[in-house]
Amino acid sequence: MSGAEEEEKAAGSGRALGAGDASPDEGVEADLPVIDERAVEQLAEGLISHYLPDLQRSKSALQELTQNQVVLLETLEQEITKFKECNSVLDINALFSEAKHYHSKLVNIRNDMMMLHEKTSKLKKRALKLQQKRQKEELEREQQREKELEREKQLTAKPARRT
Repeated sequence: MSGAEEEEKAAGSGRALGAGDASPDEGVEADLPVIDERAVEQLAEGLISHYLPDLQRSKSALQELTQNQVVLLETLEQEITKFKECNSVLDINALFSEAKHYHSKLVNIRNDMMMLHEKTSKLKKRALKLQQKRQKEELEREQQREKELEREKQLTAKPARRT
């Protein structure tokens, strides 16, 4: 760029620098070498054409990896669900075996109670029979005593009566 072009550029920016508007970048443009915009575009296109295929391959590889990860996560969630169901089935089996165990205990207790009921009924009947037998024996003893007392009364000497 020539000096005239630089001035045009400065004037084209829409701002006129006054004496009090000194900026820290003032004079930097003068120090920079002149760069052709066409060369910059060509360099940018070359750089892009050099790295773009690799970036596109990387992008597609990342997309594929992301899709594989999503599939893997879904599979893992399904497996976790299966394990949870399996554990719940084991818990249910344990509950059923425990219920069976307690059911057998209840049946045994019921049988024991029925047997005890039968024994107590027999003992009550026997106690009643024994009580009735004792009462009968006591009654017989009492009657026997009364007979003996009666007999003794009859055997005792009675004074003769004078007539």
